[in-house]
Order: sequence, then C-alpha cells, then structure tokens
Amino acid sequence: MIRRSLPLLRHLLLTLLLALAAVLPAAEAAEAEVAAVRLEAGEEGYRLAASFSFELSHGLEDAIARGIPVSFTTEAELTRPRWYWFDEKAIHASQTVRIAYNLWTRQYSATINSGLQQNFGTLDDALALVRRPRRWLVAEKGVLTGGATYNVAVRLRLDLNELPKPFLITGLNNSDWRLSSDWKRFTFKADDK
Repeated sequence: MIRRSLPLLRHLLLTLLLALAAVLPAAEAAEAEVAAVRLEAGEEGYRLAASFSFELSHGLEDAIARGIPVSFTTEAELTRPRWYWFDEKAIHASQTVRIAYNLWTRQYSATINSGLQQNFGTLDDALALVRRPRRWLVAEKGVLTGGATYNVAVRLRLDLNELPKPFLITGLNNSDWRLSSDWKRFTFKADDK
C-alpha cells in the first residue's frame, strides 16, 4: 500500500513546489549585455563572433567558489522573413560553457558543450570564454539560401536547467542566480556562392 502511494506523494510534492515557485515573487534577472555581434562567412560556413559584458553577483561567485558548477548558454537564431506565411526558422544554435571550481587543485575549469575542457587560475580567466566565445560554427555552408536576408537574434543566459538538482529551486527563486541578456537583433545577407 505504501509503495503504491509513493509515486502519488512525489507527484503531489512536485506540484506543491511548482505552485510555490509560481506564487513567490519573480526575481529580476541580473543584466548582461551583448556588446558586439556579427556573422562571418567562411569556407566551412557561417561563424558567430560575439562579446558580452556582465558581472557575476556575489551569490553566484560564492556558489562557484564552493564547487557548484554553473552553465552559461549563448543562443543564436536565424529566421528568414516570408511575406506569405510565418518567418522560416532556419537555424537555432547554442553553445554552453560550464564553469566549475575544483577545491582540490584550486583551479577553475571551463567546459564547452560537454567537450573541450580548459583549466584556469582565476574565475575571470574562465569567464573570458563566456564573455568572448570563440567563433563557433552556427550554420554550415549551403544551409542558408544564397543572397537571402536573415534576421539574426543572439543572447546569453545563465542556464538554470544545468544546475545540480538540489540548487534548481534556489536558482529559480533567487535573483543572485539569474543572469541574462536581451536578444540582440540584426540582419544578415547570406553569400551568393
């Protein structure tokens, strides 16, 4: 009898937590800005070059210093306007940089898209990968229609979904754990080649 009621109890507890999160006042996100952004055409395709400016809150710095990994996601969307229907969503690309502090080695590590990992001596050095991400391929050659004009939108946000589960509720309700930029929008004309 008790075993059958455990899934129901878990479901009720989750529903209660979600309802509580919805009732609590929403915290404002810390400001991040898209300082510069552009698309560059190359032999492989189209690469995004961007830079962001932001400062981490004291709570977020403290969490990283205590060994809690934090992920920042840069998103890029390319849409092609159409007069006869909704805009064509051509590309949605994202790059996530996960920053963690190793208490044993006293080094910060930055992992890009769960792959390449680099170690740094300071948090600012690790955050440089977030503030100025390497030019990453958002669209391969031939994916975009040559000569067409695309609307491009880029933003940076702290990815709360990547937090360890015990800190997810804290991240959702604490303004120190919020960081995002507005979408930076511009137009781009694809190569005719």
